[in-house]
Amino acid sequence: MANEFAFRISTTRFDEDYSPSDSSRITTNFANLARGEHRQQNLRNALTMIDRRFNDLASWDNPDGDRYTVELDIVSVELQFTADGADQEFPLLEMLDVQILDKRTGDRRHGIVGNNFSSYVRDFDFSVLLPAANKTATGFTVPADFGDLQGKLFQHFLDSAVYQERFPMSPVICISVSTSRKYVRTANQHPILGVEYRQDEFSLTDEYFAKMGLSVRYFMPPGSVAPLAFYFRGDLLNDYSDLQLIGTISTMETFQKIYRPEIYNASSAAADVYRPSLDHHDYSTTPIAYDREERSHLAVKQGKYTEEHFVRPHQKVLERWAADYPTRVS
Repeated sequence: MANEFAFRISTTRFDEDYSPSDSSRITTNFANLARGEHRQQNLRNALTMIDRRFNDLASWDNPDGDRYTVELDIVSVELQFTADGADQEFPLLEMLDVQILDKRTGDRRHGIVGNNFSSYVRDFDFSVLLPAANKTATGFTVPADFGDLQGKLFQHFLDSAVYQERFPMSPVICISVSTSRKYVRTANQHPILGVEYRQDEFSLTDEYFAKMGLSVRYFMPPGSVAPLAFYFRGDLLNDYSDLQLIGTISTMETFQKIYRPEIYNASSAAADVYRPSLDHHDYSTTPIAYDREERSHLAVKQGKYTEEHFVRPHQKVLERWAADYPTRVS
């Protein structure tokens, strides 16, 4: 089954001239910014926010707060089936790759790949499969194999020569904390990641990423008002340099300030016991518009697209492959 499909990587620069490709999910953080009449200003504002936050955190030997700039590439991963027929190529996932330019020395440093995680299969799981499983259920239920296919495909990609030849380190995904969970501040503090929080129990998203082989820790970086969820392989605190961690924080905190200002642009910082909520009113908005309701509708549409063009046409091949692939949960 090893030759049933292969992966192909392509990259697109995310800058003020970025325009989403036909295969890019339109609900991604980056694609959503590049829409509408003010698309270029949206992109310019977001990139400026990222650079300012990066220099704020990388303050040593940086008296003017403008030494570094962050360069972002969208990493698109396509799954290619070897059999003949329709729908033999499918846009599996997208992530962001960070490069850090030191404007003083001219050096470029490789940051962390991952950051944002965009997946059609995840849309299918959360927006089609999960709602269908709960249509007749008496209480909230999660299918026993929920996330198995996504998890195995993601780990297979990370273990592939295609990934390992391109990226020297494991990815880190950074997203919002869950509004369904409680987080408690600990005494542990990292100079860059900040103060660590722990939650009462894992969320469905945490369990989903665990099937992808990723552990999770929650940190509130210096100057932030809420913890971020970091999903990773290996050792988050020791596998990456300070500048690499700052690249991920500055990029993903900026996106969260735009998309979840109630949490990440709140007027007050998270307390020792923290329950994130989108119902809070004491926050500031960024000059970048975002329609959460539209994004939810599009996620359903894209989940159904995945069912039609990926799950159904290749169901037998995927089931055979997944049955032979070892189950590895973080």
